[in-house]
Amino acid sequence: MLSVKKIFKFALAVLFLVIFCTFVLYLNLRNELPNIESLQDVQWQTPMQIYSSDGLLISQFGEKKRVPLTFDEIPQQLIEALLATEDDRFYFHFGVDPIGMARAVLGQLTGNNRGGASTITMQVARNFFLTREQTYIRKIREIFLSFHIESLLTKDEILALYINKISLGHRAFGFGAAAQVYYGKNIKELNLAQIAVLAGLPKAPSTYNPISRPDRAKIRRTTVLQRMLISGYINEQAYQSAKNAAITGKRHGAKIALNAPYVAEMAHQEMIDKYGKEKAYTGGYKVFTTVSSKLQSAAYNAVTNNLLRYDQRHGYRGAELNLRPEQSPTDDKLASNSMNSAKSTATEILPLTAAEITNALASVRYYQMLEPAVVTQVGERSVNITLRENKQALIPWSGLAWARAYINDRKQGPAPKIADEILKIGDVILVSQEHNSDYRLSQLPLASAAMVSVSPDNGAIKAAVGGFSFKQSQFNRVTQAKRQVGSNIKPFIYSAALDSGFTLASLVNDAPINQWDRSSGQVWRPKNSPPTYVGPIRVRLALAQSKNVIAVRLLKSIGLDKAINYLSNFGFAPDELPRNESLALGSASLTPLEVVTGFATFANGGFLVDPYLIERIENPEGDIIYQANPSLACDPCELNTSTLEDSDTHLEREPLHQLDDAVVLPQIISAPRVITAQNAFLITQALNSAIWGADWSAENGWQGTGWRARSLKRRDIAGKTGTTNEAKDAWFSGFSRRLVTTSWIGFDDPSRNLGQSVYNNNLGKNQITGKEFGAKSAQPAWIDFMKVALADLAVEPFETPADILSVRIDKTTGKLSTNINKSSLFEYFQMNTAPTEYVSQDNSIDIFQSEDGVTAEDDELF
Repeated sequence: MLSVKKIFKFALAVLFLVIFCTFVLYLNLRNELPNIESLQDVQWQTPMQIYSSDGLLISQFGEKKRVPLTFDEIPQQLIEALLATEDDRFYFHFGVDPIGMARAVLGQLTGNNRGGASTITMQVARNFFLTREQTYIRKIREIFLSFHIESLLTKDEILALYINKISLGHRAFGFGAAAQVYYGKNIKELNLAQIAVLAGLPKAPSTYNPISRPDRAKIRRTTVLQRMLISGYINEQAYQSAKNAAITGKRHGAKIALNAPYVAEMAHQEMIDKYGKEKAYTGGYKVFTTVSSKLQSAAYNAVTNNLLRYDQRHGYRGAELNLRPEQSPTDDKLASNSMNSAKSTATEILPLTAAEITNALASVRYYQMLEPAVVTQVGERSVNITLRENKQALIPWSGLAWARAYINDRKQGPAPKIADEILKIGDVILVSQEHNSDYRLSQLPLASAAMVSVSPDNGAIKAAVGGFSFKQSQFNRVTQAKRQVGSNIKPFIYSAALDSGFTLASLVNDAPINQWDRSSGQVWRPKNSPPTYVGPIRVRLALAQSKNVIAVRLLKSIGLDKAINYLSNFGFAPDELPRNESLALGSASLTPLEVVTGFATFANGGFLVDPYLIERIENPEGDIIYQANPSLACDPCELNTSTLEDSDTHLEREPLHQLDDAVVLPQIISAPRVITAQNAFLITQALNSAIWGADWSAENGWQGTGWRARSLKRRDIAGKTGTTNEAKDAWFSGFSRRLVTTSWIGFDDPSRNLGQSVYNNNLGKNQITGKEFGAKSAQPAWIDFMKVALADLAVEPFETPADILSVRIDKTTGKLSTNINKSSLFEYFQMNTAPTEYVSQDNSIDIFQSEDGVTAEDDELF
């Protein structure tokens, strides 16, 4: 038998051999080991977040969801759960656990391997520097790296790295992100049962997560809780309570506070252009946009509600599908409607099963405020519906009466008299909920719309809505839809006319035009809409009433080349403008953003501002790394003396001047002046007349085409309607001194037009058929938005610039007048352009003052 002494010598030799071999192996692998000093300053790959100007989260971009936690932010129960489950001797070993290693080796030899060799330190080494390949060399590298890590970092620092780095399924990296993904909460808000579920994920995130496998997640949670109990971290009562708790995890996205997906995508794309996709997605940037949450919400509501109104004016296209297509109601199957307070009758068909209703609701596409429902009972003037989660509701007649049958864009069926003419039992429909909690029959609009609002002072985008639903269509009509602008082009044509010697009092002949078009071999006959003509008319009145033939005559007088060059001052690309006289009637195709930028020039007194969306960018530490420095509508501009308190802030704009401990912003930049202040003021006055009217004319009895905006009760606004040929597009662009907004509505399919519509009141009476045009289709959304936007803006009349004078003129002739009766009014002129000749006769008998409400339809055609 071997003596104890020989056994000791043998063991010592083996130990020496192992140490020697390990040292030799370390020398061979040393150059291949990564530098672990990077762990002292880890830059976490966190997603990019987009915010409104007032700090509400709009969206988050990035493949990895991560919420980095400092050690102080980590709940003690999570630390205990991880130690009990992953590495109970973590605070006592030197990176490698000899006991765990021996247990793993013994398991390998006996064929009963249960793991347990990897410490938390070794997992940190693997997650940061190594792959998950199962080889001995990788394991040895892992051990060596663990020794390095333990020598460099404290145990708390290593544990924090592990908690922030580990992959926990559903693209969640780290326990801060996992808490939000699985529970929609901050990590400190989780209870013991939830913490135990998360602590069980590192072993196999795809197998044990509570979303995909709640049954296995519960088993794994019990294992974690048992180990916590054995380790003395929890008592029996806490163990039993957490063990018996329900598995509540479900997928949670980022907590979006503001619905602005088109804005988010615009900012997202700009960040990719600026930093590249990888850096933008992982740099943890916080991007603060210029968008106001209040104005963005107002724009969203204005666009979606206006689209629904437009769509419903054109009739009901029918249910999404019917669950009882083979059955039709009969008159002898009537019963009382249990949900209608008034007595009504209802047709009864074979009852729908809960499974049928659930499956049907799950199959229907719906967006925004719309939600699917199944008709379960049809009364005389109401229907009972079942919504998701078996919610029961009723649609009263006020929510049904609009549903004339849709025939085509220009025709609808007769007004319904009873509910059975609209819906049947088993119909799967879309509904929306009114402010009074009543439900209303609805449908997904086929038309599209857009709205964009900017500050004319610096071009900051305050709100942008690119369509009814981003989920339905990611095509952003604010920036991507080039549509013919119709009469929205006229203010720019008139501005060119003023620059060429016309005044607001100049007379131009409102008479039909017959012009031979050599290119088409046909006579071109642009018409007013409606096709009425009054002869000589003043320029102000012609723009306010959107006279087509006047715009053409002005363009002919200016000259096409000169007009195109002039329009380029407003940011319109000259090579994209049609080189023919249809330009005067809006044949040019522009995006809403281009249109609103052009109108901003009138609002700010003649400067071309550059629209911008990103106000500033912060890094994960909260330092500002980019600050917008837009050109401003001022000349000259005063020095900006504001400072930033953080001396470590480095801004991406030049020039910057470092003074003591503050970064002083550079002198602000003046936007280029593209038209005179006088020209901008005069056009603004004419556009104000389009809303409020400057005078009434006996010849036509019209007021301005934008008269509906009078409901805002603000005199300090101006605007212009626009409708294209065959009503394919409808526009309204208008502004106050501090806000410019463009509203557009039309079809993405250019072959369709907005057609004509039917208005119904709640009783289904007084149907009025009319064509769709800018004032009816686009302006209501503008009014709804500006009602909210102007509430925070004080009344601010447009400032009269120098070299503008006001003189009394005769309404009919535009000449000077000494009369103080209804035949005359005051008009603005630029210095040296006022008339010098007095009217020779009294025209007061030709002028009358009309009552409010005598209006003209604005259906401009080019």
